[in-house]
Amino acid sequence: MLCIDLQILINLHQHFLTLYVFIYNKLSFYIPSGKTLQNMKPVLSKRMIRIEKKKKKMAALLEISKLNEHDRTKSAIMASSELNSLEVQPSPKRPRTELDDSPEKTSSVTQIDSSEKPSLYSEEYLELKRLLREQNNKMKAEPKFRLREIGESAAMDVSIEDRIPLFLSDIQHLLMFSQIGHHSPYSPARWCQLDKYNKLVNTNILIIENVSLYDYQSHESMFSFLNSKFQHKVEIITPGAYKGDIVQDLATVPLTGTQMRKFINKFGTLEDAVIKSSELFDRIRDLFPMEENKVKSTESIDPSLPQDDKFPRTHLLLSGWQMVEENFPLPIKGLMESKYAGYVLTKDSYKDVTPTSPMFGIDCEMCRTTSGDLELTRVSVVDENFQIFYEELVKPDNKIIDYLTRFSGITHKMMKNVTKRLIDVQEDLRRILPSDAILVGQSLSNDLHALKMMHPYIIDTSVIYNITGDRTRKTKLQTLAREFLSERIQEGRGGHCSIEDSLASLKLTKHKLAHDLHYGDAVMANVATHVRHHPELGHPHYATSMLKQTTKQDRTAAVVSLEDITSRYNYYTFKEEPKRTKKINCVTERNNQQIIKKYCELLKQYSMNIAHVRFTDTQIEKDGTNIYKQVDKWVQEIYEATVVPGLCAVIFGGQKQYGNGCCFITIKRLP
Repeated sequence: MLCIDLQILINLHQHFLTLYVFIYNKLSFYIPSGKTLQNMKPVLSKRMIRIEKKKKKMAALLEISKLNEHDRTKSAIMASSELNSLEVQPSPKRPRTELDDSPEKTSSVTQIDSSEKPSLYSEEYLELKRLLREQNNKMKAEPKFRLREIGESAAMDVSIEDRIPLFLSDIQHLLMFSQIGHHSPYSPARWCQLDKYNKLVNTNILIIENVSLYDYQSHESMFSFLNSKFQHKVEIITPGAYKGDIVQDLATVPLTGTQMRKFINKFGTLEDAVIKSSELFDRIRDLFPMEENKVKSTESIDPSLPQDDKFPRTHLLLSGWQMVEENFPLPIKGLMESKYAGYVLTKDSYKDVTPTSPMFGIDCEMCRTTSGDLELTRVSVVDENFQIFYEELVKPDNKIIDYLTRFSGITHKMMKNVTKRLIDVQEDLRRILPSDAILVGQSLSNDLHALKMMHPYIIDTSVIYNITGDRTRKTKLQTLAREFLSERIQEGRGGHCSIEDSLASLKLTKHKLAHDLHYGDAVMANVATHVRHHPELGHPHYATSMLKQTTKQDRTAAVVSLEDITSRYNYYTFKEEPKRTKKINCVTERNNQQIIKKYCELLKQYSMNIAHVRFTDTQIEKDGTNIYKQVDKWVQEIYEATVVPGLCAVIFGGQKQYGNGCCFITIKRLP
């Protein structure tokens, strides 16, 4: 009996204890902030704990954002004071901060640290959410610029051996995109990405003619402001490298496929459109030395095609950017002394290529040597009649350690008595090839690298034929020969035969010429019916005005330069008499200093602004150091006058004797 009573008491005790805990927890939710039951600190509910954590997290994010803005502002002030001071003091790795430099803590942070319990939906919590949302929206709305893979390959922090320069046209595409976005006929997506272009107030470009990449790298310390503000630095092939005109290359845009059809429908031919229309320009560019055209009369040019050709073979030639994409060796100053040391041109000068220029199929075989690389051991050239034009075995400079017979077809027995060297083959080909010869081959860049030779007129069967529908996926020569020629090649156990391969590539080219431009190309065949989706498939020798295209919408443009330079901008804009419209204004000044002064005055009036200054060789030789300092000062003046957010670009136009140019790009953001 006693045991039963004791058990009942224990059960009652446990019941009342449970009830007490339940009531205590319920009451603690209603107790005012800072008060406790029996002077004990209340236990917070899970929901309130989550709210507390959210508040702390948002407060921390907001604080970090404010600190970042504070650091950016302070860095800008410090950089400005250093530039204005006469003596530049060495700065530590991280700017020194005083105790009073930190932004004051907000009341929200102080309250979070206090022991008082915040209410569930306090004004402080909602205010933190609002501030954080505004900060995120501000960051999302800002225009952003970054380099893609091809742009990164052109960056100046890449070694010169691995660096692949951009073209000036690449910069042009960025400038146009910054103004009219997806309405631009060409996109800069090949090498860079510009987000929120429509948030840019203006785009400002400074072009310094006759200053090169070499000048910048040799006097980099003179460009302190340029280095501090312009994060993106890329090498570019400027027109000086191929005796071109920087104004023409920047102010004219290659004709797109849609535009080409429009002009042909209206005028009959592009040649007639050039004569009759003020909208179309004729331009021919080349990286290679060209012979002067002594006869200007069109009567001397034979417009007829070879008997079996249905369209001009010149339409199959690789363009300049395609040759860069396909890794062809090019006579680019700066690379000739490093990456392409020992390479030679196939001719000292070249004639203009025509629809009747002769084609030669070429193929090389290589073996591995003690150098660790593949070296030339055989070269075969065939002409359009499928006759052997040139055939030689070549003794490498280094000892062969692997004949790669399964691929090359070369054996020890074949090479036993060979004495001809690479330099002998180069001299032979330079002597016998015509100056307007078109070289034809499969992935021909590999063969030209093996020959260490450069040539301007190339037809690559791996490019003109495509059965995958993807430009990045190449089809083997063996497959192309089987599918289009019904021929079987490369099936012998003795390995490849360079004569067989060169014949196959030449036959494939002639086979395509007997049909049409889209034949055998899944990419082009698809584009033929949807040309509006691929406007880049136009004609590179004909162009329209960049400034006119840029200002077709609600955009405006201004150019400030010397008289002879502005006259060329006027010509490539209006073609006839120079005009001043509400949208385009070309201003002439007497010297470089006045150009910069006037330019800074116009920055707030136009959405695209171009300042084009020039130095002579004599000026740079006599006072180069002060000139570079002056250029850096001009860059600072233009940057400070730029309306935010604005895209700024500085182009060094290059020098013929010192090689390529370079481009510096940045976005001036809101403080």
